[in-house]
Amino acid sequence: MAERNYDFRRRHWQCHRPSLRNPERLPHHDEIMLDGDWRLAFHEDAPELVGIAVRDFRSYLETSQAISLPVGHECDLRTVMFNVDATLGRAFSIDATENLVIVTAGDAPMLFKAIVFLEDMMSLEGAPVFTKGHCERHPIYRCRMVHSGCGIDDYPDEELVATIHAGYDCIVLFLKDYDVTAAGPCNVDDIIARADRLGIKVSLYNYMGAFKHPDDSDAQAFYDSVFGGLFRRYPQADSIKLVGESLEFPSKDPHTTGKRWRDSVIDGIPDTRPSPGWYPCNDYPAFLQGIERAIHKVKPSAEIIFSTYNWGYAPYELRREFLQHFPKNVTVQITYEIFSQKTLEGLHTPVMDYTISAQEPGYYFTSESETAHQLGIPIVGNVNTAGCSWDLGCIPYVPVPYRWHIRNVRCRQACLEWGMDSQYATHHYGWWNCVASDIGKWLSYRECEPDIDTLLEKIAVRDYGREAAPMVMEAWRKWSDAMDFYVASNEDQYGPWRVGPAYPFIFQPNISRTMASKEIRFPTAPRAHFGHNIIKTFYTPYENSEQSPGFLRYPAELRSLEKMLSLWNEGLDACRRAQNAVSPAKAEELARMEALGHFIRNAIVTVMNIKRWWLENTAMIACSNAADAEKHLDVIENIARDEIANAMETIPAVETDSRIGWEPSMEYVCDRWHLEWKVRQVESALREINAYRRMLQL
Repeated sequence: MAERNYDFRRRHWQCHRPSLRNPERLPHHDEIMLDGDWRLAFHEDAPELVGIAVRDFRSYLETSQAISLPVGHECDLRTVMFNVDATLGRAFSIDATENLVIVTAGDAPMLFKAIVFLEDMMSLEGAPVFTKGHCERHPIYRCRMVHSGCGIDDYPDEELVATIHAGYDCIVLFLKDYDVTAAGPCNVDDIIARADRLGIKVSLYNYMGAFKHPDDSDAQAFYDSVFGGLFRRYPQADSIKLVGESLEFPSKDPHTTGKRWRDSVIDGIPDTRPSPGWYPCNDYPAFLQGIERAIHKVKPSAEIIFSTYNWGYAPYELRREFLQHFPKNVTVQITYEIFSQKTLEGLHTPVMDYTISAQEPGYYFTSESETAHQLGIPIVGNVNTAGCSWDLGCIPYVPVPYRWHIRNVRCRQACLEWGMDSQYATHHYGWWNCVASDIGKWLSYRECEPDIDTLLEKIAVRDYGREAAPMVMEAWRKWSDAMDFYVASNEDQYGPWRVGPAYPFIFQPNISRTMASKEIRFPTAPRAHFGHNIIKTFYTPYENSEQSPGFLRYPAELRSLEKMLSLWNEGLDACRRAQNAVSPAKAEELARMEALGHFIRNAIVTVMNIKRWWLENTAMIACSNAADAEKHLDVIENIARDEIANAMETIPAVETDSRIGWEPSMEYVCDRWHLEWKVRQVESALREINAYRRMLQL
């Protein structure tokens, strides 16, 4: 039966999957297997969170392993005992003997991590087993931060519990004003209190303006009122995240406009200099220092995190000078892949935004991390390890686990080499419990860097069954390889990649009596945080001074996308073959994976078609006679009909999994309604094409 919109939330919050027990899995000689004779215990005076965590483990055993065990406070024979011991620090240990298992953690939140580790291990093994002896795990990251995966700034208890099980320990809230988030009015204190009860930290992502120069006589009082006031209002918040694009100020640096980007126009003429949020101004460190003083005056322990995302394009010398004057007691956040220098057939095609197609970290990330480490500045990595990025803007995750593995390995290296001890694992597109989050969770421990094929095989068997697993892994490999040929330009990531096959195809000649713009406002829910504002519908190259022009890039990009499409189809074929081998209990999960692969394949087709559409429209407009223009019109019309078929053929995929076609900040952009809207829009474009044919004969 087709899923309705938002049905995905039930699956998103299902921390314990039913019926993971494999009856054929028997204990090895070095293992202990729980049965009905065991019990779970914790000390009566333990923190409340310990009891919550132990009862979560009991629920897991009942739901996933078909064992019901009592919970008490006595450590008898055949007991799994859970302890908190501060001397263990940021770690947990498991000591297993024939009749007693002792799980000890440095504090209650770490004990919950230990229990999630046990649940994950048992799920991969298909049995409630412990390995005899002593085992320790030390998290290599101080913090792993995510936004909500069920809705922008939406944190019901179910989301908080699911977040812990996915391996994250800090949630992020967009804050526009006191008790106003990106979703609207909100009881922020309630979210912080409920998160704290579960051992989850809360970071406030700043959207509150502070347009005041630090040299102004009233600047510090102003910063105190805004940012000091923020922590007086929310004293239990752990940190605040700042970024240039939402924290502009009237810089005096002559390399900038000194104005907000919306105001950087004089008599209708744009000032071509960057506005202060997009440039490492020489007075930005003083601006940040004023904010730091205001916050730490109220809460000395608050972490202040500043992202240099907006000027990673700047020369290293400028960025180094900025870091040399970086304020003390502030953490820098650095983005993994943005501005990576790539070439395609000799053309410059740098990475413009978040993408998993860039396997290795970019020069901005490596140079900034190395410099920050030399200067003693703490580092947070903006790394998108949760499975989402802007590669495809409305899917739950990109199913390319071999690439997610490489990124996590590189993050471990950055942690060891430069002290990058925290992850900003996802932006406002949230997270999904998927193979990418599994990999990130396992590789977040110092002792745990398993062979990727072994880990992926266990995940594939757990989720899709032993018979289907080889073909699932084949699909993952083909899809991971296909991302080598992905195109990460602004016009694509803010256009067809963002909404997939629902993207409109606008006929470029402007046949109008009103002389209106041909840009269409993409239909999104009025409540959506960004909604249509981050969807550009009139497809055209967004040129950049570091990038080859669109008319040169597009033919090469089409050849690259042809290779991507071929590999993606090979992976999709492997996924379909797996459906013949999957057990009935796993068939629904595999159907959703096939639907995701199907949707992405159709999105690739849309991106290729829109590039051809632009090239044909542009060539037609440049024709010197009607006969040549007619030939281009024939091609344009064929593309339009192909896109109508592509949109209709996508409907089964979005109805198989209601998470496909949705993104927290845009809401639904590619469900059945939007795909049918796309068909109506292209049919309208076909009527324009017919009108243009008549015009050619005048």
